[in-house]
Parts: sequence; C-alpha cells; structure tokens
Amino acid sequence: MEDLEALSEELGEVTMTERPSWDLKLCCIEPLCNVFVAANEVVVTADLPNTDPDTIKVDQVNKGTLEIKAKMKRKIRFHEFGITHRQGEFQFFRCQIPLPVPVNVKQMTTKFKRGILEVHLPRKKGQRIKVG
Repeated sequence: MEDLEALSEELGEVTMTERPSWDLKLCCIEPLCNVFVAANEVVVTADLPNTDPDTIKVDQVNKGTLEIKAKMKRKIRFHEFGITHRQGEFQFFRCQIPLPVPVNVKQMTTKFKRGILEVHLPRKKGQRIKVG
C-alpha cells in the first residue's frame, strides 16, 4: 500500500508540472519544435502547418529565449483533434524556446518550406559553457 501511495504522489507531481500546449485567451497553440546544437550553429525547427508564411515572426525574447509566432490560414477547433470535452479555437501558433548555448541572433537566417520553419543561429565564438 505504501508503494502505491508513493507512486500516486510521484505521478501527481509529474502531472502538476506539465502545462497545456495551448492558450485559449490568446487563441494560440504551441507547435512541435526541435532544437539541434551543432559545432557552429543552433538549428531550431518548428512544425507550422496551415500557416500563412508572411505572418511568421521570430524574435529574441531575452538573452537565452527565442519566440516564434505565426498566424494560421484557418481556425482550428478542439473537435478537429477528436477532443469533445473542451471548447475553443486557435488562430495562431506561438512558442518560446530556451536556447542551450549563446547565439548571434543578428545573423539568424530562416527558411519555411512545406509547413516546417527552420531557424539557423550561429553560435557565439569564445563563449564557454559552465558544467555542474
């Protein structure tokens, strides 16, 4: 019984730390993103289906965070995902991505093809990474 209670508490903690991938107030949903750190650059990809390419914005929020915003061509509703117990619709993609190493945002390049955004950020030279 004690093991079951401990497992229940552990699962409760995991559930409480997760956050939804949408914001109904802002009518936005968080896209699937990936961050790849190479020797000379950081590559961020974001899955932005149904997006108007002219509305994509990539900005630096602070020294270590990148923000991607884009407007969808049409609104998406919960029921399109098979979710019937929630109401709401989404018009935008929005995400904030922590960058694991220092980058030079002024030299950023972007490419959008077939619904996938690629952001290439050159790494800053001479920066050391603290371990531990």
